[in-house]
Amino acid sequence: MGKLDGKVAIVTGATSGMGRDSAKLFAAEGAKVVVCGRNEERAKAVVDDIKAAGGEAIYVIVDMANLDEVPKVFDETMEAYGTVDVLFNNAGILSMTPFMDLTLEEWNNVFKVNVTSALILTQLVAPVMKEKGKGNIINTCSVASFGAHHGCAAYVDSKHAMMGLTRSMAWELGPEIRCNGIAPGLIHTAMVDSIGGPAALQNMIDQCPVKRCGEGKDIAELALFLASDECTFLDGQIIKCDGGFEI
Repeated sequence: MGKLDGKVAIVTGATSGMGRDSAKLFAAEGAKVVVCGRNEERAKAVVDDIKAAGGEAIYVIVDMANLDEVPKVFDETMEAYGTVDVLFNNAGILSMTPFMDLTLEEWNNVFKVNVTSALILTQLVAPVMKEKGKGNIINTCSVASFGAHHGCAAYVDSKHAMMGLTRSMAWELGPEIRCNGIAPGLIHTAMVDSIGGPAALQNMIDQCPVKRCGEGKDIAELALFLASDECTFLDGQIIKCDGGFEI
């Protein structure tokens, strides 16, 4: 028996990295998974892998920066499965623009993807979960939620906002719905590769007691725990998954 048997789980940003590994693990544990992302080829590949392993999944193509598209995720989930039990708000983008060079357009785009899309989706799924008397929301925060870094103001500020949003969700959506956040450290994803990969961030590995870069599966295992019934007394928490790295 899987830890998510009979549940329907939406995973945004599920076509690569942490989201992809989480979608596959959720399906392996019995969930019907809604894989969300911008790239249809990658989304279909994740769904095909899930089905090949005996799981069940559909994909929804959505650009989280286009807020008008976000409700499509909820609509297609309800059309396919009629309910939702778990929402993993994992979609995110990186901004490496220094504060003084940051445009309002880039600022708004980062917040749309990293924060506002999660707000919209949670507002849509919450009534369904409330009516069922049970549900789980998981938000991807970051170690950047706890401190600042030079040259990435929009990203840092969006992750601070995601931490606050997670706690606000927990206060207002409980007791039926539990809301927790995961704060990854250095995880080997396409986002990390875009800025040079683990080698470019060796200093973070050096400051990490486990002395390695994290993998998507490390986040997936924690997300599974938060989504499961093994974790019923954890709410409103932001859990670092960073190998012990401290800012």
